[in-house]
Amino acid sequence: MQKTFNAYSLTLGGLFVALTAIGANLTSIAPFLVIGGVPITLQTFFAVLAGLVLGRRLGAFSMFAYMMLGLAGAPIFAQFKGGAAFLLSPTFGFVLSFILVAYVAGFIAERSKGIPLYITASLAGMAINYLFGTNWMYLAYVTWFDAPAGFSYQILWTWMIVPLPKDIALSILAGVFAFRLQKHGFKRSVKLSRPEV
Repeated sequence: MQKTFNAYSLTLGGLFVALTAIGANLTSIAPFLVIGGVPITLQTFFAVLAGLVLGRRLGAFSMFAYMMLGLAGAPIFAQFKGGAAFLLSPTFGFVLSFILVAYVAGFIAERSKGIPLYITASLAGMAINYLFGTNWMYLAYVTWFDAPAGFSYQILWTWMIVPLPKDIALSILAGVFAFRLQKHGFKRSVKLSRPEV
């Protein structure tokens, strides 16, 4: 039973670390992607895609590497933030959730032979991101971070409605893209490099 990643696998994982970092700061590169005051970021998109394309173990590992690199000080989180202090950020839960997002999306996709389950895997990953990240944010605001005036759990979920259509659309796109990628030859390459469990 193979338990380590080969050089090809680690290269693919590193690629998704870089893509997630770019996706986190997309509006810094392309300011026109702020629509109605809502920035179009691609962190969740690439976390889901990592699981779908790389599989649950390598996908989750790549998101773990992304998180640890950011906490070590690399400015790869949103707004080019980084460092251990980000652990106390209300939005850190979303970054932490990427590991589980990739794992669950990959777990479902590895058992899928059709595009409906790829899309289901993507939406499941997005749902985990919302549930984990939003509840972490609530916990942060009621315990160690200053909450805005009139803050409540209901208001927090109202805030999350704003990016929801964008994230649903991107999740469906991730499912379609990953399925097409696997169908047109990428599956064999990842299969050769993906550890068997």
